[in-house]
Amino acid sequence: MIKIRDIKKSFDGFYALNGVDINVNKGSVYGLVGPNGAGKTTLIKLMTGIFIPDTGEITIDKQPVFENPEIKSRIAYIPDDLYFFPQATILDMKKYYKSIYPQFDEDRFEKLKEAFPLDPKKRIMRFSRGMQKQAAFWLSICLKPDIMILDEPVDGLDPVMRRKVWGILLQDVAEREMTVFVSSHNLRELEDVCDHVGIMHEGKVLIERSLTEIQNNILKLQIAFEGDLPEEINRLDILNRQSSGRVWILIVRGERKNILEYVNRLNPLLVDALPLSLEEIFIYELGGMDYAVKNIIL
Repeated sequence: MIKIRDIKKSFDGFYALNGVDINVNKGSVYGLVGPNGAGKTTLIKLMTGIFIPDTGEITIDKQPVFENPEIKSRIAYIPDDLYFFPQATILDMKKYYKSIYPQFDEDRFEKLKEAFPLDPKKRIMRFSRGMQKQAAFWLSICLKPDIMILDEPVDGLDPVMRRKVWGILLQDVAEREMTVFVSSHNLRELEDVCDHVGIMHEGKVLIERSLTEIQNNILKLQIAFEGDLPEEINRLDILNRQSSGRVWILIVRGERKNILEYVNRLNPLLVDALPLSLEEIFIYELGGMDYAVKNIIL
């Protein structure tokens, strides 16, 4: 549904994006992760037609986004830095949204009053940051978009409201095949909702796979031998190693079955395969990009 091909975008000679390729399927939840400055927000602003790429192409259903009102009418975008008209209430913003998006669902707006306990007649700028986020979701969900693009979407929301918002979004994914593209530093939360994940670093996508494939392609081994680690263990693609006495923890990239078969041929005293969280995968995958977690001596 969303195709991003060889996108490059520079600012004053610096390439914020340098050859980005991404595929997002209809009805999926795609999570984009990466360190600060990786280019995530720049990419989102290109996807929503705010920026123009230097080179490359972004299409939705084979149509370009930039200066395409028909495609933009199918997109709801909630940025990290929210903006509402200074004096506007939720009712004012609802009227404005209805003037732009003909598919705005008035009945849904009324039903969602229970989910978002906000005063629709109160100026939004007087709300807390978390309440402003609730207002943004309330209005955006009523657009019934085909694509929801979110940049740090639940920052400022309490745990109950986070779960409520994701419940509504995932219901739309299941029932209407809405597509969600989300950039977030909350990797634990993405792990619960995403089908596919892309990891960005310095303007490029290092990895783009389904979450299941990513988790199956990197393994945490708890292993022990009679003596030291055998030299043959280094034939594995080891991303990180730590020891506690005779027990070693190895982070190994590769297929689980092949790794365990190889290790068992080395006659270990103990071998156990442990699951990795998305946060751990992110840290170890970027470990070779100068993002390894190291002890800091002060």
